[in-house]
Formats: sequence, structure tokens, C-alpha cells
Amino acid sequence: MGENHFSRELRLLTPTHFTYVFDNAIPAVSPSFTILARTNTLPSPRLGITLAKKRIRKAHDRNRLKRLIRESFRHKQHDLPNVDIIVIGKSGADKLSNQEIFATMDKLWKKLAKRCNAS
Repeated sequence: MGENHFSRELRLLTPTHFTYVFDNAIPAVSPSFTILARTNTLPSPRLGITLAKKRIRKAHDRNRLKRLIRESFRHKQHDLPNVDIIVIGKSGADKLSNQEIFATMDKLWKKLAKRCNAS
């Protein structure tokens, strides 16, 4: 699979994983997405995605956003510290083009890495 895989070990899977991050998170915010992170004791970062049906109505839009967020994370995971990350989609995120989503996520990954390394 190579070094840019997205295996089960790189995902937040259970509600307790999500609760752990929500309890004491470091935020990185944009108009379309909010990223919350909290340090973990694992050797790599992990990702969880929440896209509410209330914010992004159509399933195919939610699926497209999830696919693009995972792809962006896959390419940037080696630049991130060992943190658990939750990406929360906001209203209007489904209106962005694929290039705009990648650009937004790149900015947020950099902002998050800087904030996590500072704390």
C-alpha cells in the first residue's frame, strides 16, 4: 500500500475516542471546517470526521467531503504531530470545489501542527 495509507490504526473509531478529543481540544478554524486535536500516546496521528446532515444535506456531498478530507490527511499525516484529530464540517463546505477543499485543509493542517507543537 505504500507509506500514504489510511489504515484502521489511523482512524478514530469509537465514541470514547471522539469524547477524549472533545473534552480538551486544540482548535484550528476556517469558514468551512473546524479541526479539533488532542495529543495521543500513539506513534502516529489519527483522524475522525463529523459531517452533520443538518449542515450538509446530501449524502453524496458528505461522502465527497469525507473522501477529500481523508485524502488530504493521508498526504499530510507525516507532517503532523501525534494527535487525535476531528474534522467538523460547517454549512457551505459542500459548495467548495475539490481544489478549494484541499487548499483549506492544507492551511488547517499547518495551523494545527504549529499550535500542537507550541503547546
